[in-house]
Amino acid sequence: MDGILALWKERGMTSHDCVFKLRKILKTKKIGHGGTLDPDVDGILPICIGKGTKVIEFMQDSGKIYTGEITLGFATTTEDASGDVIATTPIETPFSMNEIDGVMKQMEGEIIQIPPLYSAVKVNGKRLYEYARAGLEVERPQRKAQIDSFCRTSEPEYDKQNKTQSWRFEVVCGKGTYVRTLAVDTGKKLGAAAHMSDLTRLESGGLKPAQALTLAQVADAVANNTITEYLLPIEYGISSFDKVTITDKIWQQVKNGMRLSPDVFGLKQMPSKPIALYYEDKVVALYENNPKEKNKLKPLKMLRTEV
Repeated sequence: MDGILALWKERGMTSHDCVFKLRKILKTKKIGHGGTLDPDVDGILPICIGKGTKVIEFMQDSGKIYTGEITLGFATTTEDASGDVIATTPIETPFSMNEIDGVMKQMEGEIIQIPPLYSAVKVNGKRLYEYARAGLEVERPQRKAQIDSFCRTSEPEYDKQNKTQSWRFEVVCGKGTYVRTLAVDTGKKLGAAAHMSDLTRLESGGLKPAQALTLAQVADAVANNTITEYLLPIEYGISSFDKVTITDKIWQQVKNGMRLSPDVFGLKQMPSKPIALYYEDKVVALYENNPKEKNKLKPLKMLRTEV
């Protein structure tokens, strides 16, 4: 079994839990996921199976779309609703929609984030959450993040009794964005403690909710021998790459891992990003610029040796 499956990860389980269960359901060990979701987050989790695991890294590199909720009034250790409260700023007067929208607009483009202390980012060989659990302070590295759009999708709700204010949002962002941190930083710009109180991933690797199955639905599809109807081809995982169709002769050279000039592929100049080579309507390899050899492309990844 080879291909890509859109899984709808339910809350309460890790991404690794999903892979573990799928290995049992699909009776295959060669399974990986294309982008971790926290246990409290539900939504699209790209699953790569068999030869599909060869394109996991490219699925992870793709953009993501999330919908969620920001709550002002208190901050937590984890930057989401699961953590302990570490700071409070009671909202005596709710912020206007214009104030909120203006700050969210400022967060678009390339921004700098400091990853949450409870995250898998490594510092000196240890993950940040290991430092956090041990109660140790550590300097967290800054990271760039790309925010294509960040907008409010509901009217802000003010809780007069608890002195908090919340609203729904949608964000379109690049690889490695911490949406929890985006919520916290939005609060900081408004002058209030904040956390991300809800999150769902709506899109990842081009996969959408309409394509997704829950673990229970995957099990049903396997029992009914219809699971292949839901598998997307490997080609889906590299659909953003420029496509180049090759001949029998070039295919033999590609199979042998040869470095080739762009004109061999019908290109007038060196491509600015990797290209996907297709033979008999199937993707067989990815080629990229070779910095050590002028005007030559080298294999980035072999996806098939037989078609």
